[in-house]
Amino acid sequence: MSLKAKFYKNRVCLNVLAGSIDNAAEIYDAAEGHVLVGVLSKNYPDVQTAVEEMKKYSEKINNAVSVGLGAGDPNQSMMVSLISQHIQPQHINQVFTGVATSRALVGQDQSIVNGLISPTGTVGMVKISTGPLSSCNKEAIVPVESAIAMLKDMGGSSVKYFPMGGLETREEFAYVAKACADQDFWLEPTGGIDLENFEEIMQIALDAGVTKIIPHIYSSIIDKETGNTRPQDVRTLLEMTKNLLK
Repeated sequence: MSLKAKFYKNRVCLNVLAGSIDNAAEIYDAAEGHVLVGVLSKNYPDVQTAVEEMKKYSEKINNAVSVGLGAGDPNQSMMVSLISQHIQPQHINQVFTGVATSRALVGQDQSIVNGLISPTGTVGMVKISTGPLSSCNKEAIVPVESAIAMLKDMGGSSVKYFPMGGLETREEFAYVAKACADQDFWLEPTGGIDLENFEEIMQIALDAGVTKIIPHIYSSIIDKETGNTRPQDVRTLLEMTKNLLK
């Protein structure tokens, strides 16, 4: 099974959550494989249970698994790294301080490892204190460019920019996108993205020249009754992506 995510036109790969293994398979088909399917570590009592279950997901969707923290919970950081060591997923979600551990434990450079940085209300500045201890201490706020360089130092692949609140942080996001493009780093916009604002958010990143973009679309496309992501919404997102990259 491939360690490399399948990007549409080598540029965009969706990231959505799965409510079950069957739902993961539906999502993968709906996205024509251009998707990373999130499975949250927080939903499992221990590493072994998570590994056994996530391997089943991996077999269904050609390893397009995105090991998630669970609402960016920093306390899941080590569990994510340990799970990833065993299942070798295509995508790993990490807090800023967990990137190096994940990269070292997977032991290869093909799996995508993102690092969580957050908006601050000031264009050009981001919060990197997103780890288990640092998130409980005084905020560490640094220039975006420095945060990206530090993520590169640690073996990271991309910035996970969260929580965006959709377009609420538009100016900050545009700056982050330009910085990622300038430093040839990938970008993962996350938080409040839905079918209404998806194209506008993506256009900002594409116009900035970001080489690869992994938008996370979560709660807005999940059926509240079943807990499953709606495959038809994933199809819509793929069609929007195709239109953006004509």
